Formats: sequence, structure tokens, C-alpha cells
Amino acid sequence: MRKHNGMRPQDIVILLKITTFPEKTEWKVMDLVSSLYLSQSEISESLNRSSVAGLIDVRKKKVMRLSLMEFLEYGIHYVFPQHPGAIVRGTPTAHSHPDMKKKIISSEDYVWADADGKARGQAIEPLSKSVVKAVKQDEKLYKLLALVDVIRVGKTRELKIALAELKKMIMHEP
Repeated sequence: MRKHNGMRPQDIVILLKITTFPEKTEWKVMDLVSSLYLSQSEISESLNRSSVAGLIDVRKKKVMRLSLMEFLEYGIHYVFPQHPGAIVRGTPTAHSHPDMKKKIISSEDYVWADADGKARGQAIEPLSKSVVKAVKQDEKLYKLLALVDVIRVGKTRELKIALAELKKMIMHEP
């Protein structure tokens, strides 16, 4: 069995992307390469780490959704913490995501730095630099990553809202 040297932030991005594929879809590594703007080797290494961690099956095709939810709920804010930075132009994230703004009212705006972004807010470092480009083509991935950012930077009430939304999306709960 391969040695596990710890998860990397892009591992979460890759697992979340896989959850956006329809259940019975046979996806290929190249699907992830083209949609996430990561190299084939980065994707392969990530899938290996996730398999060792028990977040994807040994065939590296099926995300272990309950395990992923547990990690997101109890571990991500410790493993990949985030503290808002300077005011920059960018893509809204966390509770500043358009869908989350309807549920969470805040005077602070959070963004992933992006020269083409139309919003201004405190910078949040994305889990992967390629995220800003990838979410422009995938609304579902965008929402999932924004919800994860709520967990990384949010307060208790915001966490509960984000976790409920993540469970709906990842676990396919009504």
C-alpha cells in the first residue's frame, strides 16, 4: 500500500468535482484534467492520497460521500484553515456566493482574488489556484467550494447553514 503523506488542498477540489458527475457516469482522469486545469500527474497523485485516506474507493472512481462529509464537517477548518486577507477584486466565495447571500447576511464580503472578478472583498485563498478558472464553467462546483469556504472562515450559525447545504448536494439529501 502507498504511503500517505497527508492530504493537499486540491484533493478536496478533485473529490468535490467528482461528486458533481451523475452517479452512474464513468468519468476519466482527463475529464478532471480539462475541467480543473490541473495536470494528469496532480490528479493521479491526489486520487492515490484520497484512496489511502478512505475518501475514494480503491478503484478511485467512487467518492466515499459520508467520509468526505465527515472530513468537511470536522476536519477541513483544522487542516486547511483560512483567515481573510486584504481587500481585493475577485470571485465571491463563502457567504458572499450569490446563493449563500440569500441565506446569510453579512457586512463582510469574501472573494478569491481574480483580476477579471467583478466583486470586491477580503481575499480568501482558494483550495487550488485553478479553482477561480474552473468555477467559471461549473456552477455546482462553484457552490460546493464556496460552502467549504464558509466552513473554513464562518461562524457557528453560518457553519450550520453551509453543512446542511453540503449534505444536500453531496449526499443527495432532500
